[in-house]
Amino acid sequence: MEFYTQSGVLLTPERLKKTEDFLHKMGLRYEGGADHTVQLLSDYGEILGNGCLCGNILKYIAIDERLQGEGAALTLVSELVSEAYRRGITKLFLFTKAANEMLFRGVGFYTLAATRDVCFMENSRTGLSRWLETIPRFGGTVGAIVMNCNPFTLGHRYLIETASAQADRLFVFVVSEDRSRFSFADRFAMVKLGTEGMENVTVLPSGEYMISQATFPTYFIKDVGSVERIHAELDLTLFALKIAPVLNITKRFVGTEPYCAVTRAYNEVMKEILPANGIEVSEIERLGGISASRVREAIDSGDGAELCRLVPATTLNYLKERQLL
Repeated sequence: MEFYTQSGVLLTPERLKKTEDFLHKMGLRYEGGADHTVQLLSDYGEILGNGCLCGNILKYIAIDERLQGEGAALTLVSELVSEAYRRGITKLFLFTKAANEMLFRGVGFYTLAATRDVCFMENSRTGLSRWLETIPRFGGTVGAIVMNCNPFTLGHRYLIETASAQADRLFVFVVSEDRSRFSFADRFAMVKLGTEGMENVTVLPSGEYMISQATFPTYFIKDVGSVERIHAELDLTLFALKIAPVLNITKRFVGTEPYCAVTRAYNEVMKEILPANGIEVSEIERLGGISASRVREAIDSGDGAELCRLVPATTLNYLKERQLL
């Protein structure tokens, strides 16, 4: 079947409705966030294929079955990759149904991790290994914590201090996305300041290979109630199989989570997947009910006394100096 390619599609209300209808027919949902849209169209303007560039993630890729075997997927993905390169974006990722893994391998993507439900892919065979090469190696007992720190609290410090006493080296990976109240740069700086003097602690960005809940797409998952578990399984599978073995990580530390159901569920999945792959999970009791959300509430209400009770002096001084209070 013949088709032509339209790149840079303007999603007017009318065009957006047609796009949503097409994606729905293909078992997908449009959730917004498209920076650039490419569509394959029939001579009559019927949408036969769709794909979007959202930052450095390819999303909403769907091809009508009538175009199977016509090179449509290669045409669509190639145009999205070319547009990304024109924007200076060379490292690209995509999440897809597990059943589509071979399709995207055929258009230049490589599998980082796959579960029964979902596959995480990159347009480079060596991207993950190059990132891992930037991280120093240590012997002995090596542990890891992955935390957001929005902002860094006394509870975070207590968790790191307690974990570092149980490891010869502790990696603290700060979630790199910029969708929290405090930017990654600010959160990373607060963690670095708050852990100064802890000689066996190494603070690092989580990079793009520890999958944030904020950036994990759900548009291709039919059962939205299972999204948190699917995300956790994918993230922890990648950590267990590709990251921890290279960095000699044998322990993962988490704090108890009485407030956030999503984080609590993530921790439960962690206890299933990591031990099955030789990584011990150590859950440390939260310090005095301290949470980053309570810190943000204290900032919003101007409760200086409560703020001083919840954060270390390093965080308080940082927030004041940068006028973030």
